[in-house]
Amino acid sequence: MTTVTPEEHPFAQFVRILGKGKRGARSLTREEAREAMGMLLDGKAEEIQLGAFLMLLRHKEESAEELAGFTEAVRARLQPPAGLAVDLDWPSYAGKKRHLPWYLLAVKCLAQNGVRILMHGGGAHTAGRLYSEQLLGLLEIPLCHDWSEVEQALQARNLAFIPLGAWMPHLQRMIELRNTLGLRSPIHSLARMLNPLGARCSLQSIFHPGYQAIHREGSRLLGDTAVVIKGDGGEIEINPDAISHLYGTAGGESWDEEWPAMAPQRHVKPERLDPAQLQAFWRGESEDAYGRLAVLGTMALALRALGTPREEALAQAQRYWEARDRSK
Repeated sequence: MTTVTPEEHPFAQFVRILGKGKRGARSLTREEAREAMGMLLDGKAEEIQLGAFLMLLRHKEESAEELAGFTEAVRARLQPPAGLAVDLDWPSYAGKKRHLPWYLLAVKCLAQNGVRILMHGGGAHTAGRLYSEQLLGLLEIPLCHDWSEVEQALQARNLAFIPLGAWMPHLQRMIELRNTLGLRSPIHSLARMLNPLGARCSLQSIFHPGYQAIHREGSRLLGDTAVVIKGDGGEIEINPDAISHLYGTAGGESWDEEWPAMAPQRHVKPERLDPAQLQAFWRGESEDAYGRLAVLGTMALALRALGTPREEALAQAQRYWEARDRSK
C-alpha cells in the first residue's frame, strides 16, 4: 500500500518562519514579506493561516523590513488614476478617546490654503472612540467611494477621504479581525505607510511608544518622504501639552526634531466629547484653548513635513487659521 504524503500549503512556510519556537523563529525578509502579503491579498492563503500569521507578527512586533515588503505588495496591486497628485498622505486609523479629533479642522484649514490632502481610514473598529468617518458629514469633508470621486474632490476642495475598504478591501477585512483575534494587528501599521497616491510626504502617527523608528525606517527603505509622530490617541495630531518628537526621512536620510510643549501647563481633559463643538469652534462660535493649540500645532507639523521650518510653520499656521473661510 502506497502512503501519500500530504503536500504542504505554499503559505505555510511564512507561518513557520515566524512561529518556529524561540530559537528557530525569525522575522521575514523584505522579499518574503512582499510575497506573503501578496498571497494574502490574492486570496491564496487559508483563513486559519491568516489568523496565525497576524497573531505571530503581533506577538513579535513587525520589523521595518516586513513593513516595507508588505507595502510593496499592496502598492503593486493599486490602480489609482494616473497623474493624481497630492501633497500629504494623511492616514486616520486610530480614533480619538480623550480629546476631540482636532486634526480634522487642521486638515480643512490646510486644504483651504492650497495643500492637497488625501485621507484614508479603516472605519470605527473599536468601541468608545470617535473616528474620522463619523464626522466627515458634520465638517463637510468629502467622503469618496472610488478614485474617480477622490479626483473630483481634490479638484474642488484640495481634500478627499476614502475608506480603506473602497480601494483595498482585503486589508479592511484584516483590520476588522481585531475584535475576533482580540489584538491590534500589523495591518494598522501597514495602512499608515501605504501612501497610495505617492504624496510628496506621508504623515504617520503611532499610538504605542517605540514604533516611530520602525515606521520611519520602513519608509526610508521604500524611498518615501515621511514624518512620524506619537500623536494624540494615535492620530496625526500634536498634543500641545506634551513634547513632540518628529521622526523624519527624505531622500534616504533620516532626521529627528523635538518640539516643546505649546502650553505652560496641562489642560483638563473634557468630561465628554461633543463633535458639535468642532463645528462651533471652526465657525468662531465657541473657543477652546486646548483645541486651538492642537489645531495650530498639527497644521505646523504638516507644513514642517512639506519643508517649512518650525517657527515659520507655526506663524503660517496662525495666519491660515485666522483667515479661514468659516462658512465652509
